[in-house]
Amino acid sequence: MGLENIFQPVAGARPHVACEVRSEGVVAARSASKSGGTAVAFSSLHGGALAPGLKVPNLTDLSAVRSALQSVLGDLGVRGGAITLVVPDAAARVLLLDFDALPAKRQEALSVVRFRLRKMVPFDVETAAVSYQVMAKTDRHIDVMVTVMPGDVLEEYEDLVRESGYEPGAVLPSTLAAAAGLSGDSAALMVNDAGASVTTAVTQGSEMLLHRSMDLPAEPQGREEEMAQAVITALAWYEDTLQRLPSSMYYAGLGGASEAVQSRWMTLVQPAPHLVDLASTDASALTTIPPGVTASVTGALAT
Repeated sequence: MGLENIFQPVAGARPHVACEVRSEGVVAARSASKSGGTAVAFSSLHGGALAPGLKVPNLTDLSAVRSALQSVLGDLGVRGGAITLVVPDAAARVLLLDFDALPAKRQEALSVVRFRLRKMVPFDVETAAVSYQVMAKTDRHIDVMVTVMPGDVLEEYEDLVRESGYEPGAVLPSTLAAAAGLSGDSAALMVNDAGASVTTAVTQGSEMLLHRSMDLPAEPQGREEEMAQAVITALAWYEDTLQRLPSSMYYAGLGGASEAVQSRWMTLVQPAPHLVDLASTDASALTTIPPGVTASVTGALAT
């Protein structure tokens, strides 16, 4: 079971259109069925239009976000139908848990997972959207990735899509969507910089080994230091767990790897792996796209 199965309420293949709501704007991608390529579009948001978190409202300027979403999907020539919606990592929680056993029936297993989550997340688990995936399994041990999102927050994002004239065919947190775009079975360390928060993750094939999100201070110096610490912690985990350091590190965030490599936080990371853009370079831009912001929408379409 791959990363792509998280939060997919509609049976069948994932939609061929993905749209991410980010603090800097809304970005969308559409698979081109004939050419096999991907087209992307972007529409900016003013500061404060989005306040990602575990409480409503996330969409503090609903009109502006809805207009941006309709604009990018219109630029892609998408007229109604189902889309994959990519939400900020800060609006959900992704946890890696271990169980001795899980019931074979999915609904029964979900009840066990919900019970485990009750004291682990700061919101009502019974009304939350919960999805899980088995990452690894032995006779005595099951590693599970669980994604949980407050019900009212999920509803807010889904209502945005429906009010814009589309249907949320699948919902994915940003880093899980981006991770789905990684290819190969080798371990990969990725950093997803969302501005107000950062997520570090390690994947190996279709298995998520590490997923950590943290809020960042608004003050520039404090932000740089916290970013560096998040990456240093992930590198230490990678080395301790896999017995080596990665030669490269995938990066997603405004400005892309070329800007991040010149940042102060990167100078604090020593030794620093080679920074590689996680955002696809094969996509065809229909509007001006800020570097580094397409990783999650192209990842959502990669499967």
